[in-house]
Amino acid sequence: MTAIDNGTIHYRDEVVRKLIHLCSISIPIVYYYIPRNNALLILLIVTFFAIIVDLLRYFLPTFAKLFYSFFGFLLRKHEKDVKIKTLNGASYVLISATICVFIFPKIFVVTAFGILIISDTLAALIGRKFGKHKLLKKSFEGTLAFFLSAIVVVIATPKITGNIYEYLIGFIACFIGAIVENISFGWIDDNLSIPISIGLVMWLLYIIFLPNVALILPNVPR
Repeated sequence: MTAIDNGTIHYRDEVVRKLIHLCSISIPIVYYYIPRNNALLILLIVTFFAIIVDLLRYFLPTFAKLFYSFFGFLLRKHEKDVKIKTLNGASYVLISATICVFIFPKIFVVTAFGILIISDTLAALIGRKFGKHKLLKKSFEGTLAFFLSAIVVVIATPKITGNIYEYLIGFIACFIGAIVENISFGWIDDNLSIPISIGLVMWLLYIIFLPNVALILPNVPR
């Protein structure tokens, strides 16, 4: 582990945390196959209970002891600070998913959330293990890992028409997402900032460059 991208938990625990984070790839995959209203209902229920459980540890010592005995090693320092009482990353993932599904067309949610889950994981692991050159708030290596893996996600995720502009828009959003991931530390949870920024950039660029394309994935439940 290098000084750049140095986390507040052991690298081994970071790997476990990110493996759990990868399980969230189920969110965009499942959402692709079900209607928006069904996805919103499921996410609202799951997110509500996740937030309740997350906050209870700050107010019920007995529950906190049990919670930390199972998950304490996975939490970053600020996620255990009783003064600021912040939520953990898993709760923010669910909040982010709910917001994105509510706001964005499905094509943007699937792409943005795929990038969040895969690219954020690789950025953290590669940045902490191999990051040697500082870039903005984190490392060049971690940010590059985010960008390159995000490109792969854009290529792999479904498109409306397959127009080359759809891919170029996705690549630009990848670049913005990589920068946002890098600079989010300390002011906003990147589980929120990454997919929302990518979704907004994609939406804006579709309006500018593909104004006549209906933002509806073909043969997919709405």
